[in-house]
Amino acid sequence: MDDLVSTAWLAEHLGEIDLAVVDATMFMPSSGRDARAEYMAAHIPGARFLDIDQLSDRSAATPHMLPPADQFGAAMRELGIGRDDRIVVYDNSPLRTAARGWFMLRHYGAERVAILDGGLGKWLDEGRLIESGDPKPRASRFDAQSRPGEVVAKSEVRAGLGVPLIDARGRGRFEGSEPYPRPGVAPGHIPGARNLPFGALYNDDGTFKREEELREAFVAAGADPERPFVASCGSGVTANSLIFAARLLGNRDTRLYDGSWSEWGADPNTPKVLGPA
Repeated sequence: MDDLVSTAWLAEHLGEIDLAVVDATMFMPSSGRDARAEYMAAHIPGARFLDIDQLSDRSAATPHMLPPADQFGAAMRELGIGRDDRIVVYDNSPLRTAARGWFMLRHYGAERVAILDGGLGKWLDEGRLIESGDPKPRASRFDAQSRPGEVVAKSEVRAGLGVPLIDARGRGRFEGSEPYPRPGVAPGHIPGARNLPFGALYNDDGTFKREEELREAFVAAGADPERPFVASCGSGVTANSLIFAARLLGNRDTRLYDGSWSEWGADPNTPKVLGPA
């Protein structure tokens, strides 16, 4: 199974015993949309809902932080998602949150995880089957273990990473010209960071751009997609689109700053830069 699969591929393999489909849709609170309610109303047959917001470290001051491994494993077993399954993740969010679901599943040990190119939107546009309500129970086992070296902490960023830091937020947030939506979080970006808004990696229909276009987007941001880098964003979600896009280009040496700007910008002792990179 490739890292990126088409709607036609999924339709052909849907229902196979070792295939688990995961809806990882998430919205920002200001959107007024309810991801779980939308999932219950309509989802790809057999899909299980991975609640990125709830399945996080609830003790952390920063939103959406990765949960402890045992918590993630227990949640996957309850959902019916196995570590050894072929897993296809999709979303129906303008934030392209399937990339966060993909990263989480792989980070905790799943090997065969793909993103559905175009997500639920493309699936619906093609008139493919959907269902509503809870999926049928599915036996599974997910012995979760965090992969080392995939996530960096604020202390590591402060000490100097030795590789580029690429920020996936929109330009206004990156430059500090737009107010940050979370109280107590300053505007701006981390010194030395480069800006590649995650939306630049996608076509209008939610599919990923062609490889040459992805490469051009990284280069335009002053980054080499085939060299090591650390990705950040607002709260560790959209940064995963950068990591996944680089993977499509063959890069297996990327890391995530999970706390991202929600953590950095809330700390009065961290340096912050306003304006373009």
